[in-house]
Amino acid sequence: MCAMDRKALIRQYKETRRPVGVFRIRNKVDERSFVASSVDLPSALNRHRSQLNGGVHANRALQDDWNRLGPDAFEFEQLDVLSPPRDQQDWNPADELRVLERLWLEKLSPYGARGYSVEAKGQ
Repeated sequence: MCAMDRKALIRQYKETRRPVGVFRIRNKVDERSFVASSVDLPSALNRHRSQLNGGVHANRALQDDWNRLGPDAFEFEQLDVLSPPRDQQDWNPADELRVLERLWLEKLSPYGARGYSVEAKGQ
């Protein structure tokens, strides 16, 4: 591959919008879930998987179950993806993403015995 092709591919990658949305990590054994959102779903899912595999995930309960049950007991899912407005290049999904995540947290209620997520104060 010549340098020009490589530069064009890098530019194309940087200009390509990554999927924005809400995801969960679901324990298939007891149905407990960890729910979160990201402006880059593939990267977020890879990061969480890497942290769990490395034993350094910030959520201790999730990490403990991962260590005890193994990776095959978990499923990584994209729950909802936001679509950017077609005519808005500088779209900032932050507010929409917060609302979407809150809706999924209300729907799944992944707290306590039902999950690994921590309920935000004031909810």
